[in-house]
Amino acid sequence: MIQRLLAIAILLAVPAAVSADDRHEGYYYPGPVTEEVYGSRAEMMPDADRGVRLSFITGFTQEQFGRAYTPPYALFAKGADSEKLLLVATGPGGFRTIHQARAVLAQLTAISRGTPLFRDLKVEEIFTFLDLVKMMGFTQVTVSDGSNFAHRIVIE
Repeated sequence: MIQRLLAIAILLAVPAAVSADDRHEGYYYPGPVTEEVYGSRAEMMPDADRGVRLSFITGFTQEQFGRAYTPPYALFAKGADSEKLLLVATGPGGFRTIHQARAVLAQLTAISRGTPLFRDLKVEEIFTFLDLVKMMGFTQVTVSDGSNFAHRIVIE
């Protein structure tokens, strides 16, 4: 199911500007936020919009809540155009370090690489989850434990 949702969601995408003013820090995740830049190998799909990004989030969330256990993190979009992707741990055990955050992003990469879209484009061994979010028009990803740790990845 999640592979199908990922494939549907990334059929479209547009660029969105990264705002220097981050009003979400301190509300959805703690500051200070460390930051890095990811130079994506993917191209943004030309027809995406806010609705596509929100549909991706909605489908992903429905998939999580369809499981027999509480989701370990919440995935949601913020920003005027829903261009900011947030992953926030929902329990005390997640994302306390950059290494744990990258491990979750690696799991999301594994799911992304199994999608028909990545296979059809023959990029399943090259693209990552961060390339997928670039295709959908997200401009940044922030991963947080919701308590002490927050790390932002600017997608270029």
